[in-house]
Amino acid sequence: MWRHIASNALTLFIVLLFLVGGAIAWGANQYRASGPLAQAICLRVEPGSNMRRVGDELAGQGAVQSPVMFRIGADYADKSQQLKAGSFLIEAGASMEQIVDAITEGGQSTCGTEVVYRIGVTRTTIQVRELDPATNRYEEVVAFNPVEEAVPAAYTDVKEEADTRYRAAVAEGVTSWQIVDALNGLDLLDQDVTDIPPEGSLAPDSYEFSPGDTVASLLTQMTDRQTRVLAEAWENRAPDLPLESPEEALILASIVEKETGVSDERRQVASVFVNRLNDGMRLQTDPTVIYGITQGQGVLGRGLRQSELRRETPWNTYVIPALPPTPIANPGRASIEAALNPDQTDFIFFVADGTGGHAFATNLDDHNANVAVWRAIEAERAESSGN
Repeated sequence: MWRHIASNALTLFIVLLFLVGGAIAWGANQYRASGPLAQAICLRVEPGSNMRRVGDELAGQGAVQSPVMFRIGADYADKSQQLKAGSFLIEAGASMEQIVDAITEGGQSTCGTEVVYRIGVTRTTIQVRELDPATNRYEEVVAFNPVEEAVPAAYTDVKEEADTRYRAAVAEGVTSWQIVDALNGLDLLDQDVTDIPPEGSLAPDSYEFSPGDTVASLLTQMTDRQTRVLAEAWENRAPDLPLESPEEALILASIVEKETGVSDERRQVASVFVNRLNDGMRLQTDPTVIYGITQGQGVLGRGLRQSELRRETPWNTYVIPALPPTPIANPGRASIEAALNPDQTDFIFFVADGTGGHAFATNLDDHNANVAVWRAIEAERAESSGN
């Protein structure tokens, strides 16, 4: 009798083990399986929250079928205590495992509100934008010039939120002085910098930062990135260029950057200057003259005078017979690559063509004809504007 009872008990125990094991395997599969979310969402995790609240929020938005299973899975993965506050992009069809990983690893918000400080050639603007999870694209909330406009509430409000992300976006052609001046003006960054990095040494790009980071830390990132970009471009440069060093390449790239904003003609513009250097001609480019006047500290804000074109400065390429001694701005990757791999042309002149680009010429007669066309366009514009 006892033997029969023991046998039945053992059988029941084995059945229970299979059932428990099956339930665990089923739960694990559900935890890792694609979820029911039909469209990406931005999940906000408040400071002090927990997996129970997050699971309920996810269930309410249709991202998980069972908040209990979500919480159990996070516990089983030993990640319940690693929950991060912030805003996190949850992709359509994300599994519970993927969601748990998204809100416990990295510690940086991946969606929500972003404030971008755009450091441009003529001004710095502030843009508040919001990520649309459905399109994975940022939509502008507000943009303003802090020098000329009142600070909108949409900006001051998001600065109070812990999960707001911040980014400094530096445009191509901005000078080192302009970058330092703009960064020193950000109240979110600590420890203003007084020493200006060498001209051309800062890579125009977008840099994420956190409140309390130092100005110097951002400048170091910019310097390191420009060093890498220049080294790579120099390694892959075209043969027989009239450039003796990466530093000279950076100088030429900065001139190309300031001469054209049309990406498709950078290599043509570079070819003009390379041809002039090869022929022993002066570069005769206005941006270098302007730099000799401003030293990169802001914009000139007016046209050049004839006396300034004749005045000898180290950067006046109407007077000096070669490259200026330093870059005249911080060139981007495209201009650096154009300077080191220019188009093969016979062009030695160019002038604005009225469309934002330039008309190129191989001889003075054609160039003078192009200049005449440009002068006529200028006169027509002045007449139509009443000046």
